[in-house]
Amino acid sequence: MPSSTHRPATAVPTTAPSATVASAAHRPATVLLTALAPAAWGTTYVVTTELLPPGHPLFAGLVRALPAGLAGLALTRVLPRGHWWWKAAVLGVLNIGGMPLLFVAAERLPGGVAATLGAAQPLLVAALAALVLRDRPTPWRLTWGGLGVAGVGLVVLGPDARLDAVGLLAGLGHTATMAGGVVLTKRWGRPARTGPLTLAGWQLTVGGLLLLPPTLAFEGVPERIDAGAAGGYLWLGSMGGLIAYTLWFRGVATLPVGVTAPLVLLSPLVAAAIGTARGESLSPFQACGFALALAALLAAQLNPPHRGKRTPR
Repeated sequence: MPSSTHRPATAVPTTAPSATVASAAHRPATVLLTALAPAAWGTTYVVTTELLPPGHPLFAGLVRALPAGLAGLALTRVLPRGHWWWKAAVLGVLNIGGMPLLFVAAERLPGGVAATLGAAQPLLVAALAALVLRDRPTPWRLTWGGLGVAGVGLVVLGPDARLDAVGLLAGLGHTATMAGGVVLTKRWGRPARTGPLTLAGWQLTVGGLLLLPPTLAFEGVPERIDAGAAGGYLWLGSMGGLIAYTLWFRGVATLPVGVTAPLVLLSPLVAAAIGTARGESLSPFQACGFALALAALLAAQLNPPHRGKRTPR
């Protein structure tokens, strides 16, 4: 076992400011890499409805989390130390443990309703950041966050969108847990000499172990897992699991929270793009909503305009 497993990774967050804040030169690349995570999560709805056996949200969350987490531990071979045991547990519960709620929402709600609930995450992150990080949301961030939700709603909500109470609670619960995970991940950072792959492995393992008992008690293994379902589980665990969360935690640590949170708008936009590629057409209102949500996402990456007195020479 490498010597890194014997190094204390207890109370020291990422050391230098340059390690936690992306420089102006590298920020576009960091944003693009981070955006791959919500883009991959945008495929969850079509994979769940088209490939996975119905009625097994706990099993889907378990297969997505636990194998990916164990793979991350095997690759890094670093375990938490000191108070990072309970911090990793809390982050694992928030970021990963609420994953079955996403599958419940995907099964019980139309994709549009579930996507709109997820699009509200930037607003919730802004509220939590004000409480936990003392990062007061600017009118610029709040305005574009609301416009992003409106744009996603125009894209994905239709007149036949039904509202299911259990699905709504599940979608709101998943949005809330992910928002809490983003804010606490930003507040706690990660231990020194610990990379985002290690942090992803810890949290995915915690979330998978949390889901194991209820999965065995209430659902068990689906009676039939065909080749399509196996491929769906593999995709969710690899690109939608270990790879996506590694990129996401890297971006959360190095970018301002007001930049990373709006990137979740990519999930419903990718889902809508997949539907269009499969033959679904966008109405003029949907096209305007798509453009509005995309504009909100891009505006969040810009510095808000502000007025101030010029500094005298």
